[in-house]
Amino acid sequence: MKKVKNIIIGFGKGGKTLAKFLAKKGQEVVVVEKSNQMYGGTCINIACLPSKSLIIESTNGMDFNQAVSGKNEMTSFLRDKNYHMLADEKTVTVLDGEASFINNHQIRVKTQNGVREFEGERIFINTGALPIILPIAGLKESKYLLDSTAAMDQTSLPKKLVIIGAGYIGLEFAAMFAHFGSQVTVLDHNREFLGREDDDISQAVKKDLEDLGIEFELGVEIEKVVDGPDDAQVFFTSDGKQEKVSADRILAATGRRPNVENLGLENTDIAQDPRGFIKVNDELQTSVENVWAIGDVKGGLQFTYISLDDFRIIRSQLFGNGQYKLSSRKNIPYSVFIDPALSHVGLNEKQAKAQNINYILKKLPVAAIPKARVAKDTRGLFKALVDPETDLILGATLYGIESYELINQISMAINQKIPASVLRDQIYTHPTMSEAFNDLFA
Repeated sequence: MKKVKNIIIGFGKGGKTLAKFLAKKGQEVVVVEKSNQMYGGTCINIACLPSKSLIIESTNGMDFNQAVSGKNEMTSFLRDKNYHMLADEKTVTVLDGEASFINNHQIRVKTQNGVREFEGERIFINTGALPIILPIAGLKESKYLLDSTAAMDQTSLPKKLVIIGAGYIGLEFAAMFAHFGSQVTVLDHNREFLGREDDDISQAVKKDLEDLGIEFELGVEIEKVVDGPDDAQVFFTSDGKQEKVSADRILAATGRRPNVENLGLENTDIAQDPRGFIKVNDELQTSVENVWAIGDVKGGLQFTYISLDDFRIIRSQLFGNGQYKLSSRKNIPYSVFIDPALSHVGLNEKQAKAQNINYILKKLPVAAIPKARVAKDTRGLFKALVDPETDLILGATLYGIESYELINQISMAINQKIPASVLRDQIYTHPTMSEAFNDLFA
């Protein structure tokens, strides 16, 4: 059994960044990755970048197969780049194999060339998450079933696509496939559409998606999926009445679970929550000393930029002053790449009212922004909440083109305590979407 300074299980964003950093410090690192198609992690290979590539190409009117081919070229290039980013470091060993714990600090790696065993002074678990397939009769067995990964690797465009789940991932795929030309039906057990968002925002989003031809069946219970020779029938009840919809593809977009199967956690003292995610403290340490969990496997927000920020916490603990912790992280922005994009940070009206927080509402229709007229897309609405006493921004929801860029400016303003009046009086280039802040915060 070989003893090493650092073992990183999983080649995700946080893990690869940490491995590179440790290598620059001259430390030995063994990085174990089960699949040679996952160098760089989920985002590069099967999530953020490939999905956004297809989403952009769908709105550009590109043929589906051509868009998939371009996506594959991009991911192949990035995968190779990420592999060499680590493998070319003198102190880094990248192993293709499946790691499992023997005990708290020893792992066994099954490779094509046999089994290797390591004892790590430090171990970092970065194995990510996998799609959840709900226990619906016939769903898991259906030959028409897709998860988010398979949906991006189809060799032909689905004619009739049923998406189970009206969450953010489901809506991104719904908009994308509708643009490519699929007939899309979205089924969800929740009666309220985008229940976390303000009502005026959720209603605007739903209308725009319906204008793309997407049909929504909300408040339904899916009973079973029955395969036929050319398509499947999805049976569901709505208000006590049984209905069905046919589909030649069924996309399950119903959340993700921790990727810990076969990891051998039962051989350790590493604690998990009821859903299987690895428990961590404020420094991302597990219940075992010198074992950390980073990225999606620890639960919480599942974004690649969160995994990157996990690296910053580890760096602060091992090489800094230790002051940057999980609790230091506040006001995380997010964007949903539907058409147009929906972005949010901080509080919305629903949350502020529920917490009895006083606010001034700032509201601007996207149609009032000159750049939106230039871009010929005036759909959407910008909203912001401002503290009436301090003039600090409490939160913002931006639904409109380029909102995924603008939300980062507001996130920075919130975290750096920049008053709304500063954004209001800033000189912006013209015509741009950011100059909307002149009017939004007026």
